[in-house]
Amino acid sequence: MDVTTRLTWIQEQILEKLLGNTSLTLLYKSSVHQLCTLDMSKICGHQRSTMTVIHLKQAVVGVFMLEEFPILHSDKPSTCVWFSFKENNSTGMSTLLLNTQVEVNGTLLKFSSLDGLSLSVNPREYKLHLNDALIKELKLNAKPVSGYLECEIFRVDGVKNDLGFIKKMLTVRQYRGRLLSALRAYRPKKDLVSEVRILLVGPVGSGKSSFFNSVKSAFQGHLTRQAIVGSDETSITKQYRIYSVKDGEGGKTLPFMLCDSMGLDEREEAGLCIDDISHILKGCVPDRYQFNPCKPIKPKHPTSVTSPPLKDRIHCVAYVLNINSVNTLSAKMVAKLKEVHKDAGACGVGQVALLTNVNNCDEVLDDSFLNMTENMTSQSQHQLMIPSTANHVSKMKMQPEKWRGERCPTTNMLPYACTYYSLIS
Repeated sequence: MDVTTRLTWIQEQILEKLLGNTSLTLLYKSSVHQLCTLDMSKICGHQRSTMTVIHLKQAVVGVFMLEEFPILHSDKPSTCVWFSFKENNSTGMSTLLLNTQVEVNGTLLKFSSLDGLSLSVNPREYKLHLNDALIKELKLNAKPVSGYLECEIFRVDGVKNDLGFIKKMLTVRQYRGRLLSALRAYRPKKDLVSEVRILLVGPVGSGKSSFFNSVKSAFQGHLTRQAIVGSDETSITKQYRIYSVKDGEGGKTLPFMLCDSMGLDEREEAGLCIDDISHILKGCVPDRYQFNPCKPIKPKHPTSVTSPPLKDRIHCVAYVLNINSVNTLSAKMVAKLKEVHKDAGACGVGQVALLTNVNNCDEVLDDSFLNMTENMTSQSQHQLMIPSTANHVSKMKMQPEKWRGERCPTTNMLPYACTYYSLIS
């Protein structure tokens, strides 16, 4: 019979990305195989790198071993990543990179670090032993001895046998966690708007709708496909959509909305009509408006919103670009992007660049990226041919030195940034 993991789809995806673009193959499952370390060792030995995952009632605890799983009645040193996350919040993961002694005896699978942390699995009794120091380090709400629901061991394929790379990947994990925490904690200026509207603009096929689906999946904790996606040469998105995002199932709505638009096309009378941009930015285009590439919306259009309030306007434009084609954009496409930039600047709207399809982890592991400052961000924009944008607010124009690095008074957002899709998805 097929043996399937207890991990949810999003949990499995997060663990596979923990150390790069890896894949997990389930080898051992305590509820299916023999409840003894002998069976563990027979099944998991000589399988290269492995990951042991223990499911508790409210959390998941695990250890990744770079070296092979030890044979019975042996102990060996190994480079290990210890981790934990709450069952309903796999994005808030705690990790430790430790030199570890791994032992398999007749009763226990035991992991011991050189600085006194220890974790032991007793498969016969379904017990997990954690010392107090480890509980504190992994931020667990658990007892030193806990009954577990399931123990699973996976083979990990595709991981680099490179300690420096692993350290950087864990830094990326921490950086991603900070990004998600910042999104949860973000609050716009309450006296102006309660939610920030972010317009996604980019060439056909750049991944605007897929980005929204990934953002929603990250916060929901499972795969969602609310926005229709595809790979046609023409834009799949035909309607203007305004999407809200909730933090978990039944959670509160986050204080930002993603506005999905039709893709830009270098051909005339195809894709999003450039003349529609200014109307979208001003909040005149309603949700579910059907785009017409040959005929832009007019103020007298029956669905056009007259005198929209500030809360219904666009507060930030995100240029969604495929990293694999950003250097080969046609002159016509660049011209259209510049038109969007011009309109956004005229409306005083903040602008960011968002790169999709970052499949090579080395592209986001540069130290300057992981320690990004606003100045470095601005340099990245120039490399992408996207001019830096200052918010058109009188104080910022009159006193640029004072406002450099400050947030937009309307949305409480930095004037510009560069975001990598792979950190969110």
